[in-house]
Amino acid sequence: MTKHIAPLPNPDGSLLLRELNHRVNNELASTICTISAKAVGSDDAAVKAALLDVVDLLHGYADVHKALRMPDPGRLTDAARYLQDICFSVTKCRLDRLSIRLLCSVDDLRLEGERCWKLGLIVSELLNNVARHALFDGRHPEAKVKLVLAGNVVKCAVSDNGSASDLIVRGRGLTIVSELAGSLGGRVHATCAADGSSFLLTFPLTEYEQRAAGSAHVVLKRRKVRRSRRLQVPRAEDAAAG
Repeated sequence: MTKHIAPLPNPDGSLLLRELNHRVNNELASTICTISAKAVGSDDAAVKAALLDVVDLLHGYADVHKALRMPDPGRLTDAARYLQDICFSVTKCRLDRLSIRLLCSVDDLRLEGERCWKLGLIVSELLNNVARHALFDGRHPEAKVKLVLAGNVVKCAVSDNGSASDLIVRGRGLTIVSELAGSLGGRVHATCAADGSSFLLTFPLTEYEQRAAGSAHVVLKRRKVRRSRRLQVPRAEDAAAG
């Protein structure tokens, strides 16, 4: 019996991206299975341990890839949670292995799906730069991600307390970061010094995102008013005593 496979709707033109994502997922899964089988079949304890360490690392890469999936372009995405998931997966995969502590502070923010994805790609690349290039010279390694909404402008800072060469700023990865920032209508300002490096991404909200932020602000304000009113209600015994 012949069946026709119904095509998925592709209103956003992301077919090639979804195909690439599917292929990477399959190849990672296949590689993990192959190496796991080699580890199980090895009689050498050292070889088995080394192969299992590689498997663990590949699982970490798979988790990062999963966290960096592009959200639904047609909907608003919780950018705070999206960034937190990325920070967690990058920490587990890369930073923990280098004993780099990551502090993440994010404001409540909703962005259009594709724009949230680009923000995540930028943060991921900047954290990877910390893992690859930062020199901590005896200091306790630390990195920070901070996302704040100032009016209608998003500010996202990624910093660390290590030193890095100025050449890093002109690398291929940061060129891509700059182009991603430009596609958000923003820019990235970089500062590299002996006691730390800092990258500040700024970009404006779209009208759609501004309306969502305004609605969220009104709801939050109403909740605060109701909470305040509840706190002002006297207890029954106090009222009787009065």
